[in-house]
Amino acid sequence: MTRVSTTRNTGALRVRVPVSQRQSAVSAVGIWVVFFGIWVLATRMGWVNAILVPPPEQVVRTMFTLFAEQNFVSDVLISVLRVLVAFAMACAVAVPLGLAMGAFPAIDAVLSPFVSAWRYLPAPSFIPILLMWFGTGEAPKLALLFLGVIFFLITLIADHTKEVRKELIETALTLGASQSVTVFRVMLPAVLPNIVTAMRQMLATAWTYLVIAEIVASTTGIGAMMMRARRFLHTDEILAGIIVIGALGLLFDMAFAALHRRLFPYLQEVR
Repeated sequence: MTRVSTTRNTGALRVRVPVSQRQSAVSAVGIWVVFFGIWVLATRMGWVNAILVPPPEQVVRTMFTLFAEQNFVSDVLISVLRVLVAFAMACAVAVPLGLAMGAFPAIDAVLSPFVSAWRYLPAPSFIPILLMWFGTGEAPKLALLFLGVIFFLITLIADHTKEVRKELIETALTLGASQSVTVFRVMLPAVLPNIVTAMRQMLATAWTYLVIAEIVASTTGIGAMMMRARRFLHTDEILAGIIVIGALGLLFDMAFAALHRRLFPYLQEVR
């Protein structure tokens, strides 16, 4: 009979064993040090074309110049506002629809095929028709960001709502709760942490569509600045824009994570 070893794995990689905060911080910093080290080495050794891949110090200087001497702060604020407005619109539609689909199978049977089909349609493919419908103002940009988020968010919320424990629903109905009370007083509080998590995930998706939304007939925003830089081969400005978008996305992700911890402290792991 084969004996199964029960010796505890004491290596660095252990399944589902959390790392310390110190180890997490060191690892996070370390990967960026390696990344920028390779970048610096590649530019110093001439492995890459300096016009196409400028050194990181040049990108940093350009970033400070953009903020100090050009109208880049206004571009950043405009981009942030576009993302937040479109995302708020998507949440206002997705939360009630997703909750209804997850709570009522009859509604899910009607809407699920429609929502599922739209998830596979790339949002950028709608750019020509959005321009035809709405012109070149803010509407097509907001619509593109909205389309890039809405259907995935509906699906996530619906799926999380379907995962609410059946015992909670049956108990509420047995105690005489109405359908609406069961949905809003039992199911919604149970699924709310997952809804916030889904919103956090889809906000990141909204940021990925930002440049696409702003390169079409736009003169303002981070994406428009990057397209102007492309015409003159100002790669450092393009990379500066990419870094700013990444930094903004990270800040909003951290804000959502902090909000989740604040609203649902009972879900946090005790390390």
